[in-house]
Amino acid sequence: MATEKVGIYRKYHGKIPTDKSGQLLPKSEWPKKRAFRWAVRWFGSDGKRYSKSFKTRKEAQLFTESKQSDVRNDMADPPPRIALEDFVAEHEKVMVGQVAPATLSDQMRALRMFMAHVPKNILLRNILPRQAESFIAARLASGVEVGTANKDIRTLKRIFNLAIEPRGYLRVASNPFAKIKERKFAPKPPKYVTIEEFQEVFKASHRLWWKALLALAYTSGGRRDELLNLTWADIDFDAQNVGFLPKKASRFLLAWEPKDHESRIVPVPSRTIQLLVDLRAVADERSPYVFVSGDRLAHILWRRSKGTWKDNYELINNLTRDLEVIYHWAEIGSFTLHDLRRSCITNWASVLPIHVVQKLAGHSDIKTTQRYYLAVRKCDLEKARQVQSEILSNDLTDPLLTHSGKNERFSRTKRKRGVA
Repeated sequence: MATEKVGIYRKYHGKIPTDKSGQLLPKSEWPKKRAFRWAVRWFGSDGKRYSKSFKTRKEAQLFTESKQSDVRNDMADPPPRIALEDFVAEHEKVMVGQVAPATLSDQMRALRMFMAHVPKNILLRNILPRQAESFIAARLASGVEVGTANKDIRTLKRIFNLAIEPRGYLRVASNPFAKIKERKFAPKPPKYVTIEEFQEVFKASHRLWWKALLALAYTSGGRRDELLNLTWADIDFDAQNVGFLPKKASRFLLAWEPKDHESRIVPVPSRTIQLLVDLRAVADERSPYVFVSGDRLAHILWRRSKGTWKDNYELINNLTRDLEVIYHWAEIGSFTLHDLRRSCITNWASVLPIHVVQKLAGHSDIKTTQRYYLAVRKCDLEKARQVQSEILSNDLTDPLLTHSGKNERFSRTKRKRGVA
């Protein structure tokens, strides 16, 4: 705590005033004769004296009240000095294991871009909201989509909140991104893969490996990483369930955590289970993974032993490229494994309560399920059209419901009143 209460004092500047004879005036007469500012002074727990000056006494009093509250809460000392570049380096180290590798990669990308926009040696506590706003404006001017810029806002806001608590580099309410508003835009509707489209792609994928992967993505809603990190031990063939579960590093396993640390068990149809049974019958016994071959796993483990393998590396190379080849064979528009996940979630939402869909999807926030994953299907549009058709199918020839009928009724009323 501070060793002394916060006080307000006059801080004089300029020459000491004199009387008519040139004699220096006593200090008691300075307030009316000598220029000054109001200074707030306090001592930190390190024994050093700190001060801040203001033009008016009212400004000084408001600051004093805030500072006195800091003294009572053992926060009188200023935050530690740390440059942005040092904070970025520290963040990369301390967040390992706290968030998924992909999340940390996104955070570091956003931090490095921001560090390129402001002086990298700027003190963290000296970064201003206008610099944050300028950074987002520059991102948009560079041509990135609004959704990408909004993601940068959310990411950096989260990181600077960590600089407040638990790291203590910033005061409460001093996050430079705290009041930067996300830009409004019309997001693209989630892509929905119809059953007919999926069947065409399924037929075009001649390998059993691809059929099992696509079927599992379309019926379990698994993310790409969840599917590729799936092991045979994660599948309950009798109960027809698939578990997306964390894994500790071992001789034949790589350390892995589901996104948001949300482990979950998902039911899958018997047809998907049968494909997995067929795949297991011909699978490489050297690998405990469903979709990672023994040769590929051996290469990854060898690189891990040499320290050249990172958690954010792809378990399987060229997966997207090979999937595009299958789309070409199927002669339909392309989509991603994540589009299959979205389509699965949409299918669930048509028959299940939304909170159940959220849990099956592995979303920590139900708003994510509602905003990004529920697509409007063709059958939904047809149902909407059918509802409107039923409304219009009523007999609209009733003179009380038609324009001509209304005029006729008005004419009869006038005749009854004797209007010519």
